[in-house]
Amino acid sequence: MGVSLFLVAIIVEAALAAFCITTKSNQQKARSIIRIVALVFFLLLTFIQVIDWSLRYYALAALLFVLAAMGALDLLRSEEKKNVHKPMRVVLRAIGMTMLIFLLTLPAIIFPQYTPLEASGEYRVATAAFTYTDTNRVETYTNTGEHRKLNVQFWHPEAAESTYPLIVFSHGGISTRLSNESLYLELASNGYVVCAVDHTYHCLVTKDEDGRTIFIDRAYMQELSAEDAKSDRQQSYECYQKWMKTRTDDMNFVLDHILSQVENDAENTVYELIDKASIGVMGHSLGGAAALGVGRMRDDVSAIVALESPFLCDIKGVADGEFAFVDESYPVPVLNVYSDSSWSHLAEWPQYAENYALLSASDATAFNVHISGVGHFTLTDLALSSPFLTRMFNGQKSTTSTEHCLKTINKVCLEFFDCYLKGEGGG
Repeated sequence: MGVSLFLVAIIVEAALAAFCITTKSNQQKARSIIRIVALVFFLLLTFIQVIDWSLRYYALAALLFVLAAMGALDLLRSEEKKNVHKPMRVVLRAIGMTMLIFLLTLPAIIFPQYTPLEASGEYRVATAAFTYTDTNRVETYTNTGEHRKLNVQFWHPEAAESTYPLIVFSHGGISTRLSNESLYLELASNGYVVCAVDHTYHCLVTKDEDGRTIFIDRAYMQELSAEDAKSDRQQSYECYQKWMKTRTDDMNFVLDHILSQVENDAENTVYELIDKASIGVMGHSLGGAAALGVGRMRDDVSAIVALESPFLCDIKGVADGEFAFVDESYPVPVLNVYSDSSWSHLAEWPQYAENYALLSASDATAFNVHISGVGHFTLTDLALSSPFLTRMFNGQKSTTSTEHCLKTINKVCLEFFDCYLKGEGGG
């Protein structure tokens, strides 16, 4: 819709400029009428819900209101202002207006309207958000001495009929808890309670129950951009240790807090829906690496899903210039999902050595899925909310549709969790 609005603006501005030059007049009255009509047209599209009114349209709407108001004032004046007609001024004015409209339409172009994927399950899905405070940890990304706080959100069956397996999700390196909402909705609609965690100072932005907004830590972003396992294994190992410590501590705390609420028989809340004997953990990218780490740490986790994630927690050090991995079989059923971004590089990227080994392993509970024709960020809902950013971050255009990719992820994750958390299927 953003692109369509911009194209209409180009046509209108070009036609108006051509009309002014042809008639050798500034056509102020016609210009004023067009501005008013543009606002009416925009409001009509919003009213009939062709335009999905949201933050992406605020700036453009403000401009249209200002232009329409100025046009109305011009029409109400008893005498029309007589300005000398100058073709070059007309052209420059048209170019300037087009550029302004482009800038204000950019949010709608970068984040276009999209239709969310329809969940396949029988349950309507409800959500609930909380802020948890870990009183056993001091926040290391500030010097205030405050305890670490984590914002979490649940997706769960609205009409509770029994208890359901719990799945906790960890987002990617630079993302938010909403990164894979279509997957959460799919799982919740099929009888799961999904909890997604905002890793404070690791997520782009998070807002707690008190309305406090926290943005991603700049030093952390610099570490992510500078890390290169090919050129400096030791530096990468130190970064992995630091990031995984934060992430796995977060995940363990959230799991323990949820289970304590379940044990306390919290009524009329999401906690009474949870089957504490059936727990899964999943994540994307850095979050998936944390999920894989949690799978080694806890005996109460029964299944792990990693969306294109290396086994960073299994790296125990650097020996002779190479990563040294834990020499033990992975103890929990695991589903690894890959895109083209990593699939052909698993054998050469040092941090993915354990992933590569699992491709040929005889382990009956380790599964690998490659979705071809897509990149790393197409494994998240960013591919729905911003195809432009997804293509830019992936570094290439996807040849497989976003809908097919995300539906495939939903399908394989649901089948995997049904097998290992609900005991359905043959594995």
